[in-house]
Amino acid sequence: MIRSVVLGAGAALPARIMRNADFEGVVETSDEWIAQRTGIRERRIAGEGETTASLGEAAARAALANAGVDASSIDLIVLATSTPNNTFPATAVEIQQRLGISSGFAFDIQAVCTGFVYALTTADLYLRGGQAKRALVIGAETFSRILDWTDRTTCVLFGDGAGALVLEAQEGSERGVLSASLRSDGSHKHKLYVDGGPSTTGTVGMLRMEGREVFKHAVGMIADVVVDAFAKAGKTAADLDWFVPHQANKRIIDASAKKLEIDPAKIVVTVDHHGNTSAASVPLALAEAVADGRIKRGDLVMVEAMGGGFTWGAALLRW
Repeated sequence: MIRSVVLGAGAALPARIMRNADFEGVVETSDEWIAQRTGIRERRIAGEGETTASLGEAAARAALANAGVDASSIDLIVLATSTPNNTFPATAVEIQQRLGISSGFAFDIQAVCTGFVYALTTADLYLRGGQAKRALVIGAETFSRILDWTDRTTCVLFGDGAGALVLEAQEGSERGVLSASLRSDGSHKHKLYVDGGPSTTGTVGMLRMEGREVFKHAVGMIADVVVDAFAKAGKTAADLDWFVPHQANKRIIDASAKKLEIDPAKIVVTVDHHGNTSAASVPLALAEAVADGRIKRGDLVMVEAMGGGFTWGAALLRW
């Protein structure tokens, strides 16, 4: 059996930190209001010269260094993003060029906040199918550039950043991606979307969200795919070492873990200092937990996310 084994993880964040108090002169809100409802204290905001491609490149380089492998060994790049540098070509191709790679193939995946889970699952299929040997799976976003900074219900939630994993196809390994479960339901589109695009308005548009509706569906949808991923791998929550959820809202994270009977001590939480970084959320949290020594080789790790569309998904890995 061929498995997609994680060799390394890396992250990149913009230089500028925007704290909750910084919003008090922008919209009607407060540090207390934001923190109580979301668990967010601060987030990073991309500045001049910081783009989805530059952040993705930096995260990829960090992951390659952590893996101890050279960029020239990568023959597949899958980038999850909803904020590409250009309508086309794929930002993954730009990252490929920035890394000095001129062989293999690279493409973007767009599944909003679930994008990294979709990208991880996609790369896993290519690796197990023999189409590639070593892959970079990246989640990178600059959501600050599609926010309505007069809408206090959305602008306080999101941040920018990037995270990446290096995966390698290995035969006979007990490590790697064990199972995955992906879902989508387009009937929920109007609850979380961007009100523009090349084919409709000819503009980028801005993010719009019905927060209560998203919250109402989130816990059940997350539990659905996590339970399915456990079942496919013959595992349960009791076997888990680390639960790495999408970092959208601390209340959603806590409610999901409670429903799934996951020990709070096993949850990786970064929403307080990253905010919601969409497709970058899960790999940023993974990279942080690897860097500080929490996630170690052999650990059983569950990742999950839910995003606009709706899309939602989960994947179980033996680190």
